[in-house]
Amino acid sequence: MADNQFAAIDEQRLTAFHWRAMLTTGLGVFCDGYDISSISLVLGPALASYGIDKMTNVQAGALTASALVGSMLGALVFGVLAQKGRKRFYGIDALILGLAALAQAFMPTLGALIACRFVLGIGVGADYVLSPVIMGEHANRADRGKALGLGFGTMWPIGALAAAIVKLLLDSFHVPPDLVWKIVLAGGALPALGVMYFRRTMPETARYLARVAADETEANRVMQEIAGAPLAAAPAADRRSFGEVFRRHARHIFAAALLWMMYDLVVYAAILFGPNLIAQNLGIPPAIYQIETELIFVLPASILGSWFLIDRLGRKPIQVWGFFVGAAVLALFTLMRSMTAQFALAAYIVYGLFNVAQTGPGLVSGAGVYGVELAPTRIRSVAQSITVVGGRIGAAISGFVFPVMVGWVGFLGSMWILAGLSLVGGVFSQLLVPETTGRSLEEINLEALPALGEGQTA
Repeated sequence: MADNQFAAIDEQRLTAFHWRAMLTTGLGVFCDGYDISSISLVLGPALASYGIDKMTNVQAGALTASALVGSMLGALVFGVLAQKGRKRFYGIDALILGLAALAQAFMPTLGALIACRFVLGIGVGADYVLSPVIMGEHANRADRGKALGLGFGTMWPIGALAAAIVKLLLDSFHVPPDLVWKIVLAGGALPALGVMYFRRTMPETARYLARVAADETEANRVMQEIAGAPLAAAPAADRRSFGEVFRRHARHIFAAALLWMMYDLVVYAAILFGPNLIAQNLGIPPAIYQIETELIFVLPASILGSWFLIDRLGRKPIQVWGFFVGAAVLALFTLMRSMTAQFALAAYIVYGLFNVAQTGPGLVSGAGVYGVELAPTRIRSVAQSITVVGGRIGAAISGFVFPVMVGWVGFLGSMWILAGLSLVGGVFSQLLVPETTGRSLEEINLEALPALGEGQTA
């Protein structure tokens, strides 16, 4: 085997370029956290401004599903487009996010708002493909998990926290409710549009240039720019057909999609239904509850997990034990279901521990790490789009099926089912994917190594 072409990137320490890339790529996920959370914070006044006292089941389902369906479409379309270049389409996702977020404030009807959030979802799905792929291909070997965890797993809750803070500030200044919901929803446009310049000036990844575009000159220029050294060996463009490469790696790609789906199945259902009950019993407004939960539980766990655990303990241990501990905490939470006044605070703490446990799979599957790491450069963007769709399917099932399930088996039975799903997620995580920590992307996918010409296989 030849040396890894990208050794200069893989062996370098974290640099200012990496930190700028984390912020530039992570702001898209920040917008997703902001946009998804903000609608739940201002739904009441938004409906009131449309003269709606209560949504029908069809309206509620459409409002929930619009962004999710849009994100599936955006992921699939931009996953294919990114095969023609990561940077070529980078910034378009932020433009879609920004314009759609701003347009929400001007929608004249609930139906128009639903349509606008569908377009917003297209931008979210596009970003979920482009940003992790670009960050992963630029990252060094030892800190790749940290870069993806901080850039994506941590930025989502920061976005959710920002939405709650904006809502709280507007309420504290007694801004009219009809104006509050428009400002809160439109606020997601600021980070999206503000980051466009930095996204357009991000360099194309050396891996794409060498392995897919077969542009040795430009690949060497990018290597010099971000790592201070050229390619370690002559570029080896991957000339295999897309189908051949995909068949070779399909098992791991679909396993990654399944794991993201399992994570979103559990976490979205728990987010949608657990906090409302706790906040109600504690007498805490939703915005205050969200701020406290993010600051006390989610963000500390996410930052510590990204910085200290994902690249030291490994992807599989923190994901497996996150699922297992999450199942145990959900079971305990279910046993405290009555949530009378004396148990409300205890239930809040227990549910907070569930959020801490879910940080494990959230920093791995939920941050798109496996989609990036378990596919070679030749098909990486399409592989990532498939894993994103897996996660969105899990979120959609949670939004639609969980309420029906509550009607069938009750809240208690539904929470036991979630605990069981979390256990299954842990088992699948242990069995279906390899450990990828500390290995180059080329080593993981057996593509580093001798040069791949026509007819050759890795």
